[in-house]
Amino acid sequence: MKTEQSKTWWRWLAVAASALAIAFIPVPEGIRRESWTLLAIFIATIVGSIVQPLTGSAMVLLGVVATVLFGALEPKDALKGYSEPVVWLVLAAFFLSVGMIKTGLGRRIALLFVRAIGRKTIGLGYALVATDFVLASMIPSNGARNGGVILPIAQGVCETYDSRPDDGTAGKLGTFLMNLLYQCDIIICATFLTGQASNLIIAKLAKETAGIELSYASWFAAAIVPSLISLVAVPFLIYKFFPPEIKETPEAPKFASNELVKLGSITRHEIIMLAVLLAVVFLWATKDYLHKFDTAIVALFGIAVLLFAKVIEWRDLMGEKNAWSVFIWYGGLVNMATFLGETGITKIFADRMAGMTAGMTWTFALAILILVYFYSHYFFASITAHVLAMFVPFLAVTIGVGAPAGLTVLLLAYFSNLNAGLTHYGTTPAPIYFGTGYVKQKNWWTIGLLASIVNVLIWSIVGLFWWKILGWW
Repeated sequence: MKTEQSKTWWRWLAVAASALAIAFIPVPEGIRRESWTLLAIFIATIVGSIVQPLTGSAMVLLGVVATVLFGALEPKDALKGYSEPVVWLVLAAFFLSVGMIKTGLGRRIALLFVRAIGRKTIGLGYALVATDFVLASMIPSNGARNGGVILPIAQGVCETYDSRPDDGTAGKLGTFLMNLLYQCDIIICATFLTGQASNLIIAKLAKETAGIELSYASWFAAAIVPSLISLVAVPFLIYKFFPPEIKETPEAPKFASNELVKLGSITRHEIIMLAVLLAVVFLWATKDYLHKFDTAIVALFGIAVLLFAKVIEWRDLMGEKNAWSVFIWYGGLVNMATFLGETGITKIFADRMAGMTAGMTWTFALAILILVYFYSHYFFASITAHVLAMFVPFLAVTIGVGAPAGLTVLLLAYFSNLNAGLTHYGTTPAPIYFGTGYVKQKNWWTIGLLASIVNVLIWSIVGLFWWKILGWW
């Protein structure tokens, strides 16, 4: 107990120290004291979200309160983030995943893939990856997709082959499968605007900072070519250098078939769920072409249909603790980041960084800044925290050195996802997969580093050529 309390106090000390370190720096000319106080609170909140003396959402709530107590924001401004459409879209994303899991539709899709192509170990992996790919086009919660649908099936297959984390048999199948699923998930996160919830914030920041519109369709069109190459290269890398002991999995399709029999015929609720998801994706993809409805309203309309059809019930939504926790997290952090963007502090940072890259060509400066942005994720336990802390400043710096705005936005947007593969805490599914015990930390970090090099090369070489063809730069 004393050890745990000691750890907590050190975490609180880190939070306080980060705030005081900013607060006691002389306020730069042209910046108001209230704005500088807001920066100190924002940095402390980010640090708190990383070291977590309390959960991340609780730290954000404390940060929101602190902005008012210390005079950085008025109460109505401090709470303004909870009226942001993007925050409601994130909430709706979690609610859609509730329906996907409750109806069993997600599980059915995964089992159909496993039955079709799961005879070999690599095919089994791709069956589950394909499930994640399909679901990511509709469900922006990577935690719900992996924790609620994909992982239970993966664990079931591992058990079928007597591959367990605690008896020396993890290497048979489980270690390979958990590494493969996670590393492919972060590629899939980068593929769709709905790949994970922070992408919606990235799109908002890109529009506000650089005037670049990242719609559902344009995000996917720019991502699909480098994504498909990564989804071939990274699994090959893992299979080649960290192979499973079991290469054939003939029991996997049988397992899937048996589970499908238990599920029975597709139900009315599954059909409604699928129809709603397809309709929501269609309306997201055709925004600005066929209609002007905000993406958040489209998602909430889908939730309304599911409630009306009794596919989900209100108590299901009220019981989704993670959704409401994320709502508090996103609303508070997005709001602080938005107000910080209006203070002029970002411009000062960009000017200082631009001075350090003076004399470099924009291509060389962009390469350095993008790599710094990518590998700084070792210090973040959340894509959201990383994006809100660094996306806008680095976007401003890279554009300031002459890099094309469209190219810079795409690199930062996709690298904000791909860098989550570095560690076992990089984004929500990381601790879910790591927590199974199949993968040791050294193995996880080694694969994460090697996969990061492959992804960086693919997305910064193939990606650049593809985006040139599409006219992004």
